[in-house]
Amino acid sequence: MLDRYAIEVIRAPLHHSAKVLNKFSIRPNQVTLAGFALGLSVLPALAFEHYGLALIIILLNRIMDGLDGALARIQGPSDFGGYLDIVCDFIFYSAVVLGFALADPQANSLASATLIFCFMGTGSSFLAYAVMAAKRNIENPIYPHKSLYYLGGLTEGSETIAVFVIFCLLPNYFAPIALGFGALCVITTVTRILSAKATFQAQQV
Repeated sequence: MLDRYAIEVIRAPLHHSAKVLNKFSIRPNQVTLAGFALGLSVLPALAFEHYGLALIIILLNRIMDGLDGALARIQGPSDFGGYLDIVCDFIFYSAVVLGFALADPQANSLASATLIFCFMGTGSSFLAYAVMAAKRNIENPIYPHKSLYYLGGLTEGSETIAVFVIFCLLPNYFAPIALGFGALCVITTVTRILSAKATFQAQQV
């Protein structure tokens, strides 16, 4: 819901940073993999309840996730780069949630499992729509720079990262916040399915 606005705010600084990386011949996929490796370190940070460190890792991972896209727009996007980026994103999202389960299994495990279950809905509805949109040559004018059709919703990347930040700032309230966000993810999944039905059926008429 907020991604289109967040992109406008961060576009310029990411572009300037990407130009610096480009001068050193750094490739977008290198940034993606480095950010992913850094992002996975959130697991031990959370497991040992170093929430401040986990927050820094999350923010750095998201910065690098933006940088790889900005760099790709300078050097030229690739299908594999877009694929790698989205795969790493979804694994990272689940890693953060798993980390809170490791931090306090008794208090957080059920909420963590529930949120990952809800992520399956948002992730699959997002990716399946992108596959069908590519098949039908449907483009999203709001995100023309994306390597695949970016279907919006109530819970997009910006909302997810905002919730991760809240998790780190209020770790004792992880369970209720996770369950509440999971409910919003369910709404997102339902609205995406309805949107897909309306779009694809209209094209068949």
